[in-house]
Amino acid sequence: MKAAVAYELGKPLVVEDLVLPAIGPNDVLVRLSASGICHTDLAAIEGMTPTPFPFVPGHEGCGVVEAVGSDVHRVEVDSRVLASVSPACGSCWWCVNSMSNMCEMGNTVRTTQRWSVSDGGSATALCGCGTFAEAMVVHEASVVPVETSLADEELALLGCGVTTGLGAALNTARVVPGSNVAVIGCGGVGQSVIQGARIAGAAVIVGIDPAASRRQASLVVGATHVVDPAEADPVEQVRALTHGRGVDYSFEVVGSADLMLQALDMARRGGTVTLVGMPPMDATLSLPAFRTVFSGKKILGSVMGDAQVLRDFPRFIALAETGRLDLGSLVSRRIRLDEINDGLDALHRAEGVRTVVL
Repeated sequence: MKAAVAYELGKPLVVEDLVLPAIGPNDVLVRLSASGICHTDLAAIEGMTPTPFPFVPGHEGCGVVEAVGSDVHRVEVDSRVLASVSPACGSCWWCVNSMSNMCEMGNTVRTTQRWSVSDGGSATALCGCGTFAEAMVVHEASVVPVETSLADEELALLGCGVTTGLGAALNTARVVPGSNVAVIGCGGVGQSVIQGARIAGAAVIVGIDPAASRRQASLVVGATHVVDPAEADPVEQVRALTHGRGVDYSFEVVGSADLMLQALDMARRGGTVTLVGMPPMDATLSLPAFRTVFSGKKILGSVMGDAQVLRDFPRFIALAETGRLDLGSLVSRRIRLDEINDGLDALHRAEGVRTVVL
């Protein structure tokens, strides 16, 4: 079975034939049909996450179930499924209390699936999935059965990026109709935040990104204004669009401490700042204490958009099927598995919005 393996920090992935992990009683074998390339994959390959090498990257995918373990109840053979970057067992304290994005199985699934690799050792699967492959063996908690006519390349994006962005706007920040929104970083997740704000009824939606192509793409999916941070102070540009007050909701979708401070400054007094981007593990965020407290601003961290995947995957699919969520415009490139390094390079250069492996 072909899979792309990250053997060394920062090195190109190696696409080779591997032996699939054994199917345990709670596991599912999925033949993959599409996988999105996400910044989380790049972060892991570049050592920005605590992921041990070697591993099979990829966590945003969809496919069809080919086999199930003896104790699997969530799906059956021939079920079409969507992989989830975060498992949802449905029974732990977090899941029962509507916080399945914090499911306590999260650490377990990241280390249990092991591929046999060419050097005689074994490789784990990123986020317990490893979708940069022709197939994957995952715990049933990491897949959700879906019934939809959406194309594979669109459906796969809901496994992480779109759900993270859409959920940040709808679940975490809870954007309200008529409000003003600023989004720093307009890649796949940022544009999904923009779509979430549009779906929620925001009146002004500002997309901020140094890449002209991403600014233009943001206008297609719902941004009312775009800002080039190289032209002038982006905070002042945003304030100029909001009568000098700042926005009701600001989102940082890059993972930069400096941009998080920009997001704080862009929000009006009493506004909401939502931090979505993944920062390096050793990054720190220093806030001006007096100004932060007495501005009355709310600072929220958003983990997978606070999504409850068993509830939100079907909900977001329905938005796409009815035309309110535009997934097709997010797909900027389609590649084969043996072109995976080219796809990662394009992500590194901020080219396009989302590359999908088919």
